[in-house]
Amino acid sequence: MKDTLMPMDIRQFACLSDNYGYLVHDRETGATAAIDTPDAEAINCELDAAGWKLTHILNTHHHWDHVGGNLALKEKWGCTIIGPKGEADKIPGIDQPVGEGDDIMLGASKASVHTTPGHTLGHIVYYFADDRAAFVGDTIFTMGCGRLFEGTAEQMWSSLSMIAALPPETKLYCAHEYTQANAAFALSVDPENDELKKRSADVDALRANNTPTVPTTVALERATNPFLRAGEPALQAAIKMAGAKPVDAFAETRRLKDNF
Repeated sequence: MKDTLMPMDIRQFACLSDNYGYLVHDRETGATAAIDTPDAEAINCELDAAGWKLTHILNTHHHWDHVGGNLALKEKWGCTIIGPKGEADKIPGIDQPVGEGDDIMLGASKASVHTTPGHTLGHIVYYFADDRAAFVGDTIFTMGCGRLFEGTAEQMWSSLSMIAALPPETKLYCAHEYTQANAAFALSVDPENDELKKRSADVDALRANNTPTVPTTVALERATNPFLRAGEPALQAAIKMAGAKPVDAFAETRRLKDNF
């Protein structure tokens, strides 16, 4: 995908069973980053197809399907590995640990780093404001969010609230194609949401043609993602949590999804 108004090119590709890989290329300098490394071979194929050289890896968290290609890619390209300082001991080959409030430069393109605990304790996202793009790992998915493997509901609610506060046109580049399953659950807890009903039908049509449902946008997620709508009266009523604190309604929504 290419937008001449943006300083970066973003190349998206499917890999493993349901992951998405991303290459981010700064046009001015040629610097190129892999966002996580689910599959080193697939990343190298995409680099070859684009004619780019890998200069950086930007890891979001330590799970194997996000760091598994780090060392092979570093050996081949000599790239700099940037990752969450809260998980630095779990990020293979890390050179530059970063956290909340840090900025990183990919050539002439700047990303701000935000710590988003919940899925893992040290999870981070990379927000390129000039490109209106956020690489969110497993914190948020299209109409879903990551499981709470390490963090608490309070932490994840805070993390999701940070993402929801980004400009509405911001594109969210999620790490997995989970959307149809997420839509089915969303309809079960937000059944009167007309925008959600339409979006679910649109998603079915996209997947029938093997078309990605990612990236999504902040605006779309605010309107249709039940995990961002935990403060909405309609959703709270549907999950029998009317009048609850949003974080408590979020925790119940996550519990229901875990058992869906």
